[in-house]
Amino acid sequence: MKKILITGGAGFIGSNLTEYFLAKNYQVVCLDNFATGHRHNIVNFLNNPNYELIEGDIRESEICEKACEGVDFILHQAALGSVPRSIKDPQTSNEVNVTGFLNMLTAAKNKGVKRFVYAASSSTYGDSEALPKVEDVIGKPLSPYAITKYVNELYADVFSKTYGIECIGLRYFNVFGRRQDPNGAYAAVIPLFVKQLINHESPVVNGDGNYSRDFTYIDNVIQMNELAMLTDNPDAVNTVYNTAVGDRTTLNDLLKYLKEYLSDFDEKIKDVKIVHGPSRLGDIPHSLASIDKAQQLLCYQPTHNISAGLKDAVEWYWSTLKNELV
Repeated sequence: MKKILITGGAGFIGSNLTEYFLAKNYQVVCLDNFATGHRHNIVNFLNNPNYELIEGDIRESEICEKACEGVDFILHQAALGSVPRSIKDPQTSNEVNVTGFLNMLTAAKNKGVKRFVYAASSSTYGDSEALPKVEDVIGKPLSPYAITKYVNELYADVFSKTYGIECIGLRYFNVFGRRQDPNGAYAAVIPLFVKQLINHESPVVNGDGNYSRDFTYIDNVIQMNELAMLTDNPDAVNTVYNTAVGDRTTLNDLLKYLKEYLSDFDEKIKDVKIVHGPSRLGDIPHSLASIDKAQQLLCYQPTHNISAGLKDAVEWYWSTLKNELV
């Protein structure tokens, strides 16, 4: 039985990974300090004999060493996300995303972990205007958050070359789906819009709504983590991959989808007005990933496009959070 450490395992992506790998009979260790993760995300795992929770902070090297004991694979999801958060508080973002990342890499090296798969970010492409985004062509970062995620890639590359630990970075493109938190100052756009529409509140779109993103459903992200963790292709390790669908959707079109799908549960949502505000500092206008590299080296085939993913996500939010959101 292989043992996986999932950092940030009580968060949106981490808890989905935990659920998936427990169902496949892996031993799963969750390391989380609950700064952004939630206990309700992991409550169903606590009585599973293959699950272990370590409450701790990746900024503490001793905790990282403890969590890596006997681990075969690490799926490193722990981070402080959000461009606006990093602009408001760049120092804390750096402490968690850079120092914490380095602590985890060092602990993985010291404990003989086979492979280190980590959450990278599409923000690494920065001011590059090329579309689609190809892994080996990036621009200058546009936010402190983007800098931290690029530094992660540099550290992973050096550790793989210097210490022989296998590292794979997954550049996530606007991940969404079940368990994504709709609350808080830095809520992601899809759960935030869903919450507002359910409450018949007008969503506020940054700019004219024509900015576009490669929105990526959580099941595609789970697939990429599994492929990266288990690949035996020597050409597929010690590199980075776009983790996306290879299609882009404007914010205006996104809201059309959400209103349509939510209206199946509440017809009044069709009449909710959309409000446009100023563009957000640090945002890039358009994002579209090439997934050719992942398809060729990892045999990645996304199972959900934006429409299929939103239908599943909307159904989950309505059935699970309706009473909490209102």
